[in-house]
Parts: sequence; C-alpha cells; structure tokens
Amino acid sequence: MQQAAPEAFAAFVGLDWADAKHDICLQAAGSEQREHSSLDHTPEAIDAWVCSLQKRFEGKPIAICLELNKGPIVFALRKYHFLVLFPVNPLTLARYREAFTPSRAKDDPTDAALQLELLRTHRDKLQPLNPPSPTMRVLAQLVEHRRRVVGDKVRITNRLTSTLKNYFPHALQWFQDKDTVIFCDFLSRWPTLKAAQLARRSTLETFFREHHVRSADVIAQRINAIQAAIPLTTDTGIITPNVLLVHALVSQLRATLQAIQDFDNAIAQQAQRHPDFTCSRPSPALAPSSLPGSSSPSANNANAMRPPPNCNSSRALHLSRNGVARNAGSTGASSVRHSSAKPSWSGPRNRSGIPSGHASITSSNAMRAKPTRPPCALWRSSGSAFCFGVGKTARRTMSPSISMHSTAAGHPCSKILRRSPKKS
Repeated sequence: MQQAAPEAFAAFVGLDWADAKHDICLQAAGSEQREHSSLDHTPEAIDAWVCSLQKRFEGKPIAICLELNKGPIVFALRKYHFLVLFPVNPLTLARYREAFTPSRAKDDPTDAALQLELLRTHRDKLQPLNPPSPTMRVLAQLVEHRRRVVGDKVRITNRLTSTLKNYFPHALQWFQDKDTVIFCDFLSRWPTLKAAQLARRSTLETFFREHHVRSADVIAQRINAIQAAIPLTTDTGIITPNVLLVHALVSQLRATLQAIQDFDNAIAQQAQRHPDFTCSRPSPALAPSSLPGSSSPSANNANAMRPPPNCNSSRALHLSRNGVARNAGSTGASSVRHSSAKPSWSGPRNRSGIPSGHASITSSNAMRAKPTRPPCALWRSSGSAFCFGVGKTARRTMSPSISMHSTAAGHPCSKILRRSPKKS
C-alpha cells in the first residue's frame, strides 16, 4: 500500500479497537469538527462503515490510526485499497496520554481522539502499514502459532509430571523426556506401577523395541527397575482419580505433539516457496527440526525462531547487512545508540541491558585500574543468527546464570560479588 501525500487524505480517523466494538473519532480534511461514533465488530458493520466513507469522500484516501499492525480489525480494513493504516505502538499512545492526563484516566473514546491527534500532528513520524508478501505472512503466522502450541505442550507435560508424582513417580525416572511418543504409549498401556509389574518381561521388551530402543542394556535396566520398584501409595482414593487425569493429559499431549509436527512440515514447505530460499538457506541450527519443541537436542532453545511483527520480503533488505540490523529491531539485538552526559556506545545489547561483548561492570574504577583482567562472566551475551523462515535476525538466548568460575577465588568478579554495598 503506497503512502498518499499529506494533502491527498480526505479524512483522518482514530480507531480504538476492542473485541466487541471499536470507538471512532473522525475529522475531515480542512475541518476542525470531530465526529465520534462506535462500530460493532462484525464483518457486516465494518463493511457498511467503510462503504459509507467511500461514498462520502468519493473514494479518496483516508488515513486511519490504530494500535495494531495485525489482528481481526486490521485484516478487515486492509482489503480496502483507499484506506491507509498507520499503526502506533501502544506505549507511544500511553505516554502521549500521560503527558496531558497526569491522573492516567482513560476511556476508549478519548483514546480514539488521541490517536486522531497523533495522526494529525505527528504524521511525519508514523509509517503506513506495508504488509509483507503473502509467503512471509504465512511463515510468520505459522511460526507464531507453532510457538503457542509448544507452550501448550510445556503446560501439559508439567501437569502430567505433577500428577505422576502423586502416585507413580517411577515413570518420571525411567523416561528422561516427557514429550515423546514412547512416554505417552507407556502411560496409556500401563498407567500404574502395578499394571507395569504385572506385564510379562517379553511384552515389555517388545514394547521398547517397537519404540526404537535398540540397546539391550537400557531395556534390561528399565525392566529390572520396573520389577524392583516399590509403590508410593496403594490408596485407591489417590490412584483412581489420578489415573483418569493421566489418560486425559496423555491424549492432549499426543494431539499437541502431532500438531507441532504438522507445523514443522508446513514451515519447511512454505519456506521453499520463498524466492530467497535458494540463496539464503537456513543453517542447520535453525531448521524446523531444531525449532522449540522439536525432538532434536537443540529443541530447548525457546527463542530459536520468533515471528516478526513487521517483516519485509524485499530481497535487498533480507540479504544486506543493514537490512538484517533493521529487521532485528524487535528482538533486542539491534544496534541502538545510547548517548548522554556519560560515554555513549552503539551496538547490540543483551537481556540484562548490557552491550553484547562488554563486561558486566559493577565498579568501573576497579576494572579501569587493571584493564588486563579477563571480562566478568556474570551474564552471558546473547548471540544472534539470521533466520530465513521469518526474514529477520533471531535471538538465540540463554537464561541468565552466574558462572561458577566467576565466584572462584582469584577471579576479578569474586571481590565484586563479596563486596557489601556502601552506605550513602
């Protein structure tokens, strides 16, 4: 969608969206009068409102400001070619509201008027919504939905683990990975320790071999552990309801694992349709098999692929160094300049707000006195890798952790960690 010239807009609209209705503040070009109204969130009501605008302003471009760059109302308005959407960050609107309303009182009609005011007075700082190609939009949606399904899988496995601890904790020791088909099949067939101990040894051996457990030693160890296990409880009042819950959770887990596999296949197929796929193949670390929730060893990286809020399918933007930096803006790995009375720097920052590659400096004087000391390892810098599937730089982060070496005697950080805070 091409941006129209400022004088070409026939009207300006501020739209405060909601699930059931949308508040609208409209101002025609060359007029100081504002019109307030509300719009029901139904396809019929939205189409009737847009058609009335088209008839009233003779099909001339109309600028609409709203706090979304995707969602049902955006998808509904984007199909009308004469509407130019200007998405604004909700934080921008909140700060703008607080600047003139210290009490922070708000309502939907007021927010619609504030969005109209932002559009009228600061339109030069707003960028019109320019959706990417259909291929990139499909990839972004697939990756986003997949991440949500992976979150469902984590919640289900956590509930399953908590339930088994009440009466059958042995299964958690026999199977290291809880999000696997073999774990689901075992619990479906033998949901209690008594049921597993009543099974024949040959039956258990066949079960493990059918699930691709080839090591005879591993099979023997599991069978011996099953036969030698002692039940945590024999109270039927505890076992019976928990078994029913385990069956329900296992069914949900099976469907979730299958859904993740379906999303992996869809992402792989859709990525091959992108024109830049042949010249910018994703690295093995970012292949669908290594996405969060997969069965590969790198599946624990929950931030391996993240859908972009504003992805662009331009070949030059994707393949140039500057384009990658611009697309990385929402991931926290972009190059942002910070300048004040203190020394400024420009570069990527890690999760703790510290520039990547820099030391976690607790005492600048102490570090400046001996510059030859190794950098402090209190926080690990987050790396980045170009992710083709969503056309942007994807962060590969690790949870903040304190290195054991940093507290060892003689390390430059050990004195800093033991130092008590000075009293002011």
